Amino acid sequence: MTDKIDLTDEEWRAKLSPEQYAILRQGGTERAFTGKYEKNKQAGMYKCAGCGLPLFVSETKYDSGSGWPSFTAPAASDAVVAHRDMSHGMVRTEVTCARCQGHLGHVFPDGPGADGLRYCINSASLDFKPEDGPRDGPRDGSEEK
Repeated sequence: MTDKIDLTDEEWRAKLSPEQYAILRQGGTERAFTGKYEKNKQAGMYKCAGCGLPLFVSETKYDSGSGWPSFTAPAASDAVVAHRDMSHGMVRTEVTCARCQGHLGHVFPDGPGADGLRYCINSASLDFKPEDGPRDGPRDGSEEK
């Protein structure tokens, strides 16, 4: 992993769409079944929408039925950082980008992979790059029709 990115609040607001800012910088969550990558089945790499760090590969993505993109493991063991999250009257494990500390989603112990984990990630916190192709979609998080 490379050096951490530490921008001011003003710099993050200028760099991200309002939805990306609310999720990555304020710990928000998009509504279930609304994210642009929830049903994506293309091969490629999911990167942090805030800093471009590779986070998840498509081979680890699966349909968990949760309404958010789900993965069995990060692209590298040091790509994400887990934190205890006691918000909303629950105890969960939040995952953030190791480079920019942006909120990605949560990890749960009910996944089908070897480690039994399900990384439940907000689409707006991701930027998808298909194999052998350009990045999918505009940087501001809006959907192409």
